[in-house]
Amino acid sequence: MSDSIILSALDLAVVVEGSNAAEAIKKTGEVAQYIEKLGFNRIWLAEHHNMEHIASSATAVLIGYVASLTQHLRVGSGGVMLPNHAPLAIAEQFGTLETLYPGRIDLGLGRAPGTDQVTAMALRRNNINTAYNFPSDVRELQTYFSNDNVSGRVRAFPGEGLDIPIWILGSSTDSAHLAAQFGLPYAFAAHFAPAQFQAAIQIYRANFRPSAQLQEPYVMACVNVIGADTDEEAQHLSTSLYRMFVGILTNQRSALQPPVQSMEPYWNPEIRQAVEQMLACTFIGNEETLRKKLAVFVAETGINELMATTNVYDQQAKFKSYSVLKSALSS
Repeated sequence: MSDSIILSALDLAVVVEGSNAAEAIKKTGEVAQYIEKLGFNRIWLAEHHNMEHIASSATAVLIGYVASLTQHLRVGSGGVMLPNHAPLAIAEQFGTLETLYPGRIDLGLGRAPGTDQVTAMALRRNNINTAYNFPSDVRELQTYFSNDNVSGRVRAFPGEGLDIPIWILGSSTDSAHLAAQFGLPYAFAAHFAPAQFQAAIQIYRANFRPSAQLQEPYVMACVNVIGADTDEEAQHLSTSLYRMFVGILTNQRSALQPPVQSMEPYWNPEIRQAVEQMLACTFIGNEETLRKKLAVFVAETGINELMATTNVYDQQAKFKSYSVLKSALSS
């Protein structure tokens, strides 16, 4: 596979068993530094709430921390759940980030709450219908970043006049229409919601309208990748990911567990089938295996950029996975 596919990473500052949020955030910073040296394009951090073992809730704060540890890696949100926030507040936060780290900040926007409904109400102060305002909120955010808002009664400082790329995120076909209509790049969460991925990117490409930000459709797919020296080792490491998704489906979430020899004690056939459906866009193996599997995936989808998320228990094994992935896509 050639270098034509751009490579990036998603990290949620996941807490591993026996650790804590401070260590998870520190490890996310180390991952960013490591993949920057490998030549990755960007790292994104995602907004989640009321999840004890995910430390990326204050996404803008975490982006600032990661950006401070790196030199040229793009750092952004994958994403900020815009209905949880006033667009003005996000414009000011990301305007500040872009002012501190010019030319390096991305703003990926999602319409989901990133949490349960009770927590969403706590975030939104009972205005639970804000998700329906997502298109107008995106436009409002664009207005705050625009030089055309110079005569507006409400202006964003820092923020106004700054070139901060806005992305639309999706895990179904809904946001594909919006990304196409607004002429914005589209990032799809195939790492946990692969079912509608192909349909969504077809809708996006078929309906895309050029904009000031983007002249042609641009698709990024986020997938799970676990690489190692051997297929067997990669499969072993992947049991931590599978156990994480078993916990999500059974509502028994925990810190990221160490790998196990067999998944059989941890799932039944029904749960296994559900997990495997959610993880259909998961690539596990050595360099050659990843090269072959990802070549097929890239060819079938025509994506412009691949974003890998790697939930591996051991930090050195996580580094190794990103290194194997980079080698697989570079040769």
